[in-house]
Amino acid sequence: MRAAIRLLSSVCFLFPPMVVMADETAARAVIEKRCLACHGPARMSDLDLRDREAMLKGGKRGPALIPGNPDGSLLVRVVAGTAEVKMPPGKEVLSREEIDTLRDWVRGGAPWTKSVDAAPAEPSWWSFRKVKRPPVSQADSAANPIDGFIAEAQRKKGLTLAPRAGRETLIRRAYFDLVGLPPPPDRVDRFVKDPAPDAWPKLIDELLASPQYGERWGRHWLDVVRYADSGGYETDIYFRNAWRYRDYVIKSFNDDKPYDRFVQEQIAGDEMWPDNLDLHGDYDIPKEKLAHLEAKIGTGLFTLGPEVHESNMDANKLQYEKLTDWVDTASSAFLGLTFGCARCHDHKFDPIKQKDYYRLQAVFAYSTEADVPIVHRMSIRDYGQHYPRVVAVGEAKAAYRLHESAIRKRLVDERKKRFSAEEVAAYETKEEKRTPEQQTLAAKVAAEIATIKIDKEITQEEAEQSTKLREEIAKAVLAVPDRDAQKVAWDGLMDIPTATVLVHREPELVPDTYMYFRGELDGRREKVSAGLPSFLGGGDIRSDDCTGRCIPLARKQLAVWLTQPDHPLTTRVMVNRVWQGHFGRGIVATPNDFGRQGQPPVFPELLDWLAAEFPARGWSVKALHRLIMTSEAYQRESRFHHDANRRTDPDNTLLWRGNRRRLEGEALWDAMHSAAGTLNLKTGGKPIAPPLAPDELSGMGASWQWPVTADPQEYNRRGVYLLVRRNIVYPMFEAFDAPNNSVSCPQRDVSSIAPQALWFLNNDVAFQQARHLAARLRKEFGDSPESWVEGAWRLALGRKPSPEEKREGVDLISRLSLEKFCLSIFNLNEFSFVD
Repeated sequence: MRAAIRLLSSVCFLFPPMVVMADETAARAVIEKRCLACHGPARMSDLDLRDREAMLKGGKRGPALIPGNPDGSLLVRVVAGTAEVKMPPGKEVLSREEIDTLRDWVRGGAPWTKSVDAAPAEPSWWSFRKVKRPPVSQADSAANPIDGFIAEAQRKKGLTLAPRAGRETLIRRAYFDLVGLPPPPDRVDRFVKDPAPDAWPKLIDELLASPQYGERWGRHWLDVVRYADSGGYETDIYFRNAWRYRDYVIKSFNDDKPYDRFVQEQIAGDEMWPDNLDLHGDYDIPKEKLAHLEAKIGTGLFTLGPEVHESNMDANKLQYEKLTDWVDTASSAFLGLTFGCARCHDHKFDPIKQKDYYRLQAVFAYSTEADVPIVHRMSIRDYGQHYPRVVAVGEAKAAYRLHESAIRKRLVDERKKRFSAEEVAAYETKEEKRTPEQQTLAAKVAAEIATIKIDKEITQEEAEQSTKLREEIAKAVLAVPDRDAQKVAWDGLMDIPTATVLVHREPELVPDTYMYFRGELDGRREKVSAGLPSFLGGGDIRSDDCTGRCIPLARKQLAVWLTQPDHPLTTRVMVNRVWQGHFGRGIVATPNDFGRQGQPPVFPELLDWLAAEFPARGWSVKALHRLIMTSEAYQRESRFHHDANRRTDPDNTLLWRGNRRRLEGEALWDAMHSAAGTLNLKTGGKPIAPPLAPDELSGMGASWQWPVTADPQEYNRRGVYLLVRRNIVYPMFEAFDAPNNSVSCPQRDVSSIAPQALWFLNNDVAFQQARHLAARLRKEFGDSPESWVEGAWRLALGRKPSPEEKREGVDLISRLSLEKFCLSIFNLNEFSFVD
């Protein structure tokens, strides 16, 4: 026995490194897998776990490692849950085996033969890894690869799949998904009766080619980029050109603009396609120049964010608020990350350093907003030719104001005659120079003058002169050429049309960018240069990529970096948004948070396959729609009851049936007008402000901020064209969960509240549309209550009523009226839901 012990001791003495190396290898594997995403190149909290000396030094919380003392080593304590902080952040925890591996390694002296490579082969978090196309098995890919990926998860749970939905259901689903409108009865009939195997794909292509497609999907994107026509806060500054960006988005979707180009235009259209509108011998602007102008208008994304009016009195504060909004919006929309958390400190859950945040601010610091003409030089000179007519309008208004002033002076002079010279003298003395006695005397005169009512005390001669001067104003206004007259291209009262876009600052005016302690403007720290997120492999902005007097094209570099086909986030985030638009919930249920606090993907391989397929199909969003909508998963019946499925997957996460989805406020507005036959399908242009009821105006404060559109036909435009003020939400849209457009809205809330029913039951607009629907039923569907009921069901719900529904409808018409029956149709639950 003693000989055996001596032999074993000699072996351990001869080969101690083998035991140590085994512990080190296991510990390194845990650290690389669990820790280096944040504490590798990103050095969150200034802690680097790639090197033993760096571990001994530690970060902001002190040394991470005390060799031989696992209970005293912060590295072990945070993963074991015995320290003040817990690691990894979020919902992840290390297994007991992983914790014991680290504990044994520290107890053994924490040997570390050499540093880990500067950049691990793969980040530990799934969304930070580059997109790689997963394989699709031949058996599952026969019809649509989407179904193959989903079927595997469904089989594991033993789910029974719902059958294909009926054709009436499918066409209504497709219409609302792609164009946001109910299907016309004749189109429903043709689709239901079409036996061709390609009837469904042909319907999809037909809807994708409709100009209403861009309006529907443009509205989705406008939510994501916090679109509004005003700045919010107390004064709600009006953005007169915001609508040009809205129209740009709608056109881009209709044109099926490749998504990489769409991203590049919004971030750096001016830097990637610099151009002007100079003419070359005729009035026609070359198409290439118009395309470059469109790209520049795309940068309007950054010009319509919330703005505090008073911040314009403090240039540093205004700049900081703008850059904060731009970085937060761009990172949410294109990266799907909560970048804004890093404004005040290193991100608590994702490897986003505070320095990364401010380096991204510095990318935008070279830019500023500007109103640039969107017409050629001839139109601008036409403006100069006709400008005297605009001067005449101003002079006519000035003449009227002088006339008003003369009337008021006469009335004031008459009031003064009622007082003593001493009292009048006191009133005419400047307020700050009055004695206490004079203040008392002046108050009597002021009170009397305050009773003046010009409209009631005006003489006949003065009234006639007022009328004449107002007529002169009207004549002067009407004399100004209209927009389309004589090839004139201006807006409003000869206002040269402009777009609000991003442009470069003069080099000497580019402000320095600093980090700020806890994000506070008075807590300035170190100066930073422009750069891309380090944890995603981004680097410094190249200073040799310059324009003019060497202004780095920083946004161009950001745009190009974002649109690499294998970028970890750009394609994943967009395909997830499109998926959400069709299923009501994304593969990642938190579309603006692909970080550790967000939800993991339900079908991770499907998400990566779609993200790889997206650029392979030319970054075509329409191709993505076709791919998703031709899957069996999309076409399943939603009214499928299966007790075992409900117990296994009650939220339908694995899509064993279709999802019912409530329509947004704009889609409900459109559906109501479409059913009533009043929908005005005119596209584009300035926002529409339909009239509001007195009670709606009373809660507004400054009613002049809602300038009602003159043409009543415009009131029936699609909801996407209604005025979007941050302080004044159109009442119907507010009731139906309008988004908070101060920040990116990845997904609208869906509530069921009393004001929704009250709006459809009581609002004048709903009554008017009910009357129009009744008139349409009488005109198009005969003169019997039975035909009216059937017509209403087909126009509003896309199907025929059941016998019981028909009986109840006829009874309601007989007891009330056709108009009230139509109003009840708008209040049906089925009217507000798809499926």
